[in-house]
Amino acid sequence: MLLLSLTLSLVLLGSSWGCGVPAITPALSSSQRIVNGENAVPGSWPWQVSLQESNGYHFCGGSLISPNWVVTATHCQVTPGRHFVVLGEYDRSSNAEPVQVLSISKVISYPNWNPTNLNNDVTLLKLASPARYTSRISPVCLASSNEALPAGLTCVTTGWGRTSGVGNVTPARLQQVVLPLVTVNQCRQYWGSAITDSMICAGASGASSCQGDSGGPLVCQKGNTWVLIGIVSWGTTNCNVQAPAVYARVSKFNTWINQVMANN
Repeated sequence: MLLLSLTLSLVLLGSSWGCGVPAITPALSSSQRIVNGENAVPGSWPWQVSLQESNGYHFCGGSLISPNWVVTATHCQVTPGRHFVVLGEYDRSSNAEPVQVLSISKVISYPNWNPTNLNNDVTLLKLASPARYTSRISPVCLASSNEALPAGLTCVTTGWGRTSGVGNVTPARLQQVVLPLVTVNQCRQYWGSAITDSMICAGASGASSCQGDSGGPLVCQKGNTWVLIGIVSWGTTNCNVQAPAVYARVSKFNTWINQVMANN
């Protein structure tokens, strides 16, 4: 009996580093107006990545999906040697945070990426050394190939992108905003045939992701687990909060992502 309980506690301990369950719980309010976002709880989105140049300039987001891999947007144009993955960051104005700055050994973009219409805007970054999981650094779960998205899901996007469609104001602290998913038909009413099956739309409700959020996560909560369903891809140039923002649809890339990770 003692042995069984010991094994059980080990299993439970192990599962605390499972995907999609932050050790620090996010606090969400729906009165969020990211553009019109709010400060996140420090450490509550432990998969959030800041992609930075060597001088510390943040240019895109990303999501940690395993100790060795980060997923981001292809249009971020990440270059090994010039760009770095920063994990565990919250307040970019602070030098006291326990961040991990990791080099990138490989950049693998989805083969059918189309830079003209931003279709298939997904890139995998292989880390030169594995991330160490902590209470502030752990992976998100990937949407499955047949991920169902029932109405009423709580979905959130996070990032350090511009907080206004006018002017170049970026926040020091990680922003979050609760967004409703928008159906493909609703999204096509706004964007027309630019919306493909490899895209998912969210927002148009008084909040939006903006430049600098690109590559970052759109996650939805299923039970007590957060699932990565979208990668910030494109939207209006002025980050119009009444227009749906467009994300790469992770479920369409699940098989490819797992194949790349297995083969590299």
